[in-house]
Amino acid sequence: MKKQLLIAAVAATMGTAAMADLSITGAAKVNYVYTESGASSTTTNAINHDMDLKVKGTNGDTSVVINFGGIQGASGTDDIATEDVYLATTLGGVTLKTGTWDNGDNQLRSSSRGTGKVSLGYTMEGVTATFDDSENGNATFKLAGSVADVDVYWKGGTTTDDFGLATTIAGITFDYDAMNSDTADSDRDSLVVSTEMNGITLTYAAANADASATINGDSFLGDFEGNTGAMNLDAGDDISGFGAKMALAGNTVQMKRVTIDEASGSDGGDITKLVVTRPLANGTTFEAVWTDMDADTTSEDKTTLDLELAVKF
Repeated sequence: MKKQLLIAAVAATMGTAAMADLSITGAAKVNYVYTESGASSTTTNAINHDMDLKVKGTNGDTSVVINFGGIQGASGTDDIATEDVYLATTLGGVTLKTGTWDNGDNQLRSSSRGTGKVSLGYTMEGVTATFDDSENGNATFKLAGSVADVDVYWKGGTTTDDFGLATTIAGITFDYDAMNSDTADSDRDSLVVSTEMNGITLTYAAANADASATINGDSFLGDFEGNTGAMNLDAGDDISGFGAKMALAGNTVQMKRVTIDEASGSDGGDITKLVVTRPLANGTTFEAVWTDMDADTTSEDKTTLDLELAVKF
């Protein structure tokens, strides 16, 4: 009888533990970067490591996420830190998320990680209303839904309103985003058009900024977050580009040509990029990226070769 009671107690404990779930995922990559820059043909070599780890615990409709990330550069210095930390749950049909997380980026703006954030969302009749606020940022209210196969969103903020729509017509995908600011001459907008022909994905993208606005996103057109380095984007600069992506002999091959139109007319240029990605049998992915920056100012010309070995788990 005692054995039966003991077995029942252990089974009950196991059943309770099974209600919770813990998952650990992550990614790591190592990059060798060769750079030749400037009219003097100065060259540098660097090996960089980037590691990310995500721990997620789930119990019913509630989950807790902790992300760790870090970069070890060629100088040997480490930058390991706790990044996103948040709790997400559902209460009476209302989604609740609170903590610290990165809001992501797009063609127009860079990402930012707010602290003390709270997000409340509710969906009714296919329209999702979301309220976001944080202790170090401004509150926003967003409406998102679909109308006649067109995905539409509008987000109102203290000084900036965002608007966007995306749809596919006759096999051609259109994605438009705009950021309209109360500050004079500070509006930005972008358009991405893509289609597939004979196994080749063709993409055209453009982003435009008013005289007092700066495009500093990280997307198809390139990484301009931080607005530093050769051929950076300044206030009023526009950017456009065309690309083709295809599968070739077990590889994914992508080519891009991006043009920076400087508002001042003295610091623009073109960026040509070739990306070859190949999954390897050992579970890693190899990627080679060749980039040529042909600036209007010769001293800012730069050519890089970035060889990357990456794994996800």
